[in-house]
Amino acid sequence: MITVSDEAAEKIRNLLNREGTPGRGLRVAVRGGGCSGFQYKLEFEEAAGDMDQVIESNGVRIFVDPKSSLYLNGVILRYDDGLMGAGFQVENPNARTTCGCGESFSV
Repeated sequence: MITVSDEAAEKIRNLLNREGTPGRGLRVAVRGGGCSGFQYKLEFEEAAGDMDQVIESNGVRIFVDPKSSLYLNGVILRYDDGLMGAGFQVENPNARTTCGCGESFSV
């Protein structure tokens, strides 16, 4: 469902280790909002919820709730650390349009 690039996995592991919580995982969720209708939400969590899918990709645990999974099939999570700034990028083949900042999308 979700693939985590080498750079994103390394950044996630570094952030978890810096917080002293290497056993946690990353929740990737889709919520209503943003310029295009839906937006991504990324946050660290201790454990998966009862209905969550748990995906292991590149040594990182990803938690996805059932509603979000409808929009995240085939997604690649990348991390870019360039001159224009650093941050996670979501490549979503299901998105028909995205806003200019890349923070929201529509299907």
